[in-house]
Amino acid sequence: MLNTLHPIFASGIEPFLNIFHPLLKLFGWILAGLYAIWPNYGFAIAGLTVIIMLALTPITVKSTRSMIAMQRLQPEMKKLQAKYKGPENREQLNAEMMRLYKENGTSPFGACLPPLLQMPFLIVLYSLIRDLAKTTPTNAEYLPPNSEMHHALVASHGHMHWWFGMDLSSSPLSGHGFPGVLPYLGLIGIAIFLQYYQMKQMNSRNPQAAAANPQMQTMQKIFPIVFGAIYLKVQAGATIYMVVSSAMRIGTQEVMFRSGMVTPVAAEREIAAPKDEGPAAKPGRKP
Repeated sequence: MLNTLHPIFASGIEPFLNIFHPLLKLFGWILAGLYAIWPNYGFAIAGLTVIIMLALTPITVKSTRSMIAMQRLQPEMKKLQAKYKGPENREQLNAEMMRLYKENGTSPFGACLPPLLQMPFLIVLYSLIRDLAKTTPTNAEYLPPNSEMHHALVASHGHMHWWFGMDLSSSPLSGHGFPGVLPYLGLIGIAIFLQYYQMKQMNSRNPQAAAANPQMQTMQKIFPIVFGAIYLKVQAGATIYMVVSSAMRIGTQEVMFRSGMVTPVAAEREIAAPKDEGPAAKPGRKP
């Protein structure tokens, strides 16, 4: 089944999943515990997502601050690139870029953390739901065998029936037909909108930086669509994870903006000309 999905879920991730086997087991126990509180698969997945996001909050806050700082530094980065053009100034440009990052307490890697952190948990949850759909009386690798959730999955032959006739263990492209596919598409639409809004929320706080970085504006439009294509091929339960996690990141960003956790970038520095273009390098002038 993995080979029929998007390449990111191809069989090459199996070694990755073997590494995270204890995490899969932990997530299975948490899902079973949440299902025991309210026998609703959507609630269990959403509750697990909240727990994951709360555990990642310190990293999320740090990486969000780094991302905002990187956006605000775009005008100065553009000035540096204009001043140190050409391969002969490449080393000096890199040194000035690193100095700029250090002065403002950020780095390109830190700004990339949110999307990088998202994918492993999406893949793990996808794999967990896929295996739960195979649950039988003798196959309960990730669920406590005597849990209420295990018994319910055995009785339903692995189907996770949810609201609006959806089966959270299946994907929108699993032959639901029309109009049965509409609730799945609606869930995907919500996920795409929240991811778009999250990036727009970030860019709207830095309009000058957004204007100086058209690539970021392009990512704001393309990134959610790329994920939307993935959602068409994964179980609806994994899409619930993306909906809840995006909503929580939006809330985290709003709290950071309103509480003043995001500090302005340091005052703009005067950028000197490269050494070979300075007054001392021009003939007819005294050093």
